[in-house]
Amino acid sequence: MKGSFIEIGHYNEAKCGERAEGDVFLSRRSAEDGRVIAVLSDGLGSGVKANVLATLTATMAAGCAASDAPIERTAGVIMRSLPVCSERRISYATFSLVDVAASGKLAIVEYDNPPYVLIREGSLVEPIKTEIAVKRHRRQGGLGSKAILRASRFEARPGDRLVLFSDGVTQAGMGSRQSPLGWGSPAVEDFILRTIRAEPGLSARELARAVVREALVRDLGKARDDITCGVVYFRDARRLLVLTGPPLYPERDAEMARIFREYPGRRLVAGGTTASIIARETGAKVKVELGRFDPEIPPASTMAGADLVTEGIITLGRAAELLASRDRLDSLPCNAATRAIELMLDSDVIDFVVGTKINEAHQDPSMPVELEIRRNVVKRLAAVLAERHLKDVRIRYV
Repeated sequence: MKGSFIEIGHYNEAKCGERAEGDVFLSRRSAEDGRVIAVLSDGLGSGVKANVLATLTATMAAGCAASDAPIERTAGVIMRSLPVCSERRISYATFSLVDVAASGKLAIVEYDNPPYVLIREGSLVEPIKTEIAVKRHRRQGGLGSKAILRASRFEARPGDRLVLFSDGVTQAGMGSRQSPLGWGSPAVEDFILRTIRAEPGLSARELARAVVREALVRDLGKARDDITCGVVYFRDARRLLVLTGPPLYPERDAEMARIFREYPGRRLVAGGTTASIIARETGAKVKVELGRFDPEIPPASTMAGADLVTEGIITLGRAAELLASRDRLDSLPCNAATRAIELMLDSDVIDFVVGTKINEAHQDPSMPVELEIRRNVVKRLAAVLAERHLKDVRIRYV
């Protein structure tokens, strides 16, 4: 697995008429050893009650796994800890728990979710699974009652994709003329294979979104149940350079331009002064895009060698705010901030190169409070990318 990056992406749609999702997807990455944990849980029913059950289950699973408890023991703790539904007198939330070591060794435990899908070299692979019997709490079905879990262990290979989904996917379209029994696991697997073969480089979050949207189509645009898909993708790291702010000393302008020219990945330039420096040093021209107007975010620009050129503090600050406050970003208007977010979320390793010269405009007391010093905005953005979106983020000051 040397050189591979573990990308995690998910997408969900709440049951029509519900504000809270009954499915919960959590993921964590350990900074110490590179270990990755992902959990998909489906709470009983829908709405707030289901969300509470699913959140409790997913949080317990992620916490126990992160503490190095054996994955089978973690599953047992979950099964004996869930609260009882007051209506049906059962304690219930399904879950799929994935524990990935930095070496690529996986341990997976599933309880009552549709079986996960493993795609390797463009084909479906059937992993070996063993059954584990876990005693339930006596309130969950009487003495001697047991839950049957499925466990599998194997070593991932570069290019592997692990696809998890709730029964809102497999049951999509149930009762319709097209799918009277629902979409079904075989058809879902076929859709995933066709989607990957059509676009082999599809990211984890894009594949998850494609699965959920197809399920929603089969439900005629109104989800009959919570629909969630999560993807774990082992791939070569996609790199993004974010240049923002002029260097402290003008003689380092050439160094910043050299970093821009030689970077082995995509490039985002944030800041008018920064763009002017790169344009001057490389001989490129900056052209403002006048076709799109947003009253809150300055327009983006184009420049040879850059994938995106934006204004600096306002745009990066807005990007940090959206990434911290929203799981769903696809419904936002297209502007420089959301385009920057798309670049960041589609990248795995993000290198910030931050100029440390103070921009006097941002020290004007008449400017809005949210216009923080550039370094603070970058730190806030880097933190949310690393902690919430599991990106490998690095910051360098010049």
